[in-house]
Amino acid sequence: MNPLEYVHKRLGLKFFLSYLAVIVTGAVVMLAAAQGVAPSAFARHMGGSVPMGEMMGGNMMGGSMTEFMFGDFRRALTEAVLIASGAAVVAAVVVSYLVSRKIVDPVAEMVAVTRDMARGRYSRRVKVSGEDELGDLASNFNAMAEALEETEERRQQLIGDVAHELRTPLTTIRSYMEGLEDGVLPQEPGTYHLVQREAERLTRLVEDLQQLSRAEAKQLDLRTHPVETSSLVRAAVARLQPQYDEKGVILEVVLPDRTPHIMADEDRIIQVLMNVLGNALRHTPVGGEVSVAAVRKEKEVQLSIADNGIGISPEHLPHVFERFFKADRSRSRASGGSGLGLTIAKYLVEAHGGRIWAESAGEGKGSTFSFTLPMAQS
Repeated sequence: MNPLEYVHKRLGLKFFLSYLAVIVTGAVVMLAAAQGVAPSAFARHMGGSVPMGEMMGGNMMGGSMTEFMFGDFRRALTEAVLIASGAAVVAAVVVSYLVSRKIVDPVAEMVAVTRDMARGRYSRRVKVSGEDELGDLASNFNAMAEALEETEERRQQLIGDVAHELRTPLTTIRSYMEGLEDGVLPQEPGTYHLVQREAERLTRLVEDLQQLSRAEAKQLDLRTHPVETSSLVRAAVARLQPQYDEKGVILEVVLPDRTPHIMADEDRIIQVLMNVLGNALRHTPVGGEVSVAAVRKEKEVQLSIADNGIGISPEHLPHVFERFFKADRSRSRASGGSGLGLTIAKYLVEAHGGRIWAESAGEGKGSTFSFTLPMAQS
């Protein structure tokens, strides 16, 4: 039985028992009232209809006596039933009200909170009363509201971050163009190259945002097949080696003689390696070192990129894979990063069934980024 059917049956049973409780309460009250009222009502009608002397003197015939007593009994019974029915109705109304309030109040509260959420107020929560089905519904409702609130906060933060990231290159381009128009900047290839570089930053940011959006929506088209680990590492290193040489950072590859094959989309994993290697290059000073290593871990292959750069403080480690994260908010992205590389790498690794994490002994002590990928079945 699935959870939905289970809740449906439990809730149906609760409603049935609540109706049954109302009926039983009414019946019990009616019976008790009838037993309490009937004797006194019968005695009162019998005593007030015929003088006791006539009854004792035998002035009434047998048939008349029976008919007379039956009439009194009927009136007494009618009075008892009316009183008992009234008491039963009052009791049933009270019980029905209490039971219905216990069921209706949480639902009415959820309706009110839902209306507030529809207006964009996601901070409201419903009160969880009890551990029954309605309590479970309230708990699940609160969990949904919390998830929506977090999503809205991330959306607003994303809009703010994107606006901030777009503002810098746009401002730079506008400044250059105004300088060219006013004749402050010389109209030479170097000036136009600066404008082109800022335009390329905008293009890269937009492309990264599009890719991140597809990754978050799990719409990545992965074409996995067995790939040798060393070939992926060497392909990524070859693409970034000129940038390492230009900055004066040593890039070392440490691989075993035979590396196992992994199930991966070759282009995607090369992108992951380039994103992590590019991040290491940006945060490693001139004369520093970055190493790439691969090791087999049971049914996985672990790749690690270690550097002796600026390092990461412990409070920032949990956030390094968040979009646009910067440990120092005062720093700009003059180094060329879009702030999305590690976030995209995280989604790509997880889409392959792997995991990624960062380690660092602290600021100034370097950092290591590692991720795992499943081995190909031999």
